[in-house]
Amino acid sequence: MPTTFFGWVGYLLEEYGPLFLRGAGMTMLIAITGTILGFLIGLLVGVARTIELGPRAPKWKRALSRLLNAVLGIYIEVFRGTPMIVQAMVIYYGIPYMGGPQMGQMQAAILIVSINTGAYMAEIVRGGIISIDRGQTEAARSIGMTHWQTMVTVVLPQAVRNIMPSIGNEFVVNIKDSSVLNVISVTELFFQGKAAAGAYYRYFETYFIIAIIYLILTFTVTRILRLIERKMDGPDNYVICGSQSDSRAAIRVNASKEEA
Repeated sequence: MPTTFFGWVGYLLEEYGPLFLRGAGMTMLIAITGTILGFLIGLLVGVARTIELGPRAPKWKRALSRLLNAVLGIYIEVFRGTPMIVQAMVIYYGIPYMGGPQMGQMQAAILIVSINTGAYMAEIVRGGIISIDRGQTEAARSIGMTHWQTMVTVVLPQAVRNIMPSIGNEFVVNIKDSSVLNVISVTELFFQGKAAAGAYYRYFETYFIIAIIYLILTFTVTRILRLIERKMDGPDNYVICGSQSDSRAAIRVNASKEEA
């Protein structure tokens, strides 16, 4: 048996390397799926909470809008105000207790991460929508666009770019927070680490390996998200169509053609 710290690290990697890789893969699957579904939930909730009714809207529409906002507000406050580890226990054990179906660990994990992320994403999306100049919304409404048409074609493309750093932050948080799902026996990275540590009672060495794996995952994801943000920004030397720079560029092109 090894007698040094790094000797044990190497031994555990050799012995349980495939176990750690399976756990890391499960962690990434939960984080990616939960973030995507959470973003879609947050997008719907955020857009719904920004619906504005005109002064001539009927009373039933106003009442329905207030009820919808109240329900969505409760959802956001509950899932932002309670820890994910508590939500995991309540959802996984509570749904069968209330007469619902018994979900598998993976199904429960994705559901828990998705609805938890959706609550945070809803406020992120709402903030992104509010950050867009109101004049653009008014211009879209003036040409007859509905609220949903305005959101899809004018506001959301800009809002999504503005909130990309926050979306990436939620993704990184989900990679780390997936570790709490070990309480419902989800075989993610932290759960696999517990199994490896218990075999030889080498907890420090095992969790050192787990910490490095988490760091590699989050660092890699962060770099990829930065590249995506730069890609969405477009080139630095763009020319606005119809601007003076665009006119001068067109004149230079025409002059070069005449010389040719």
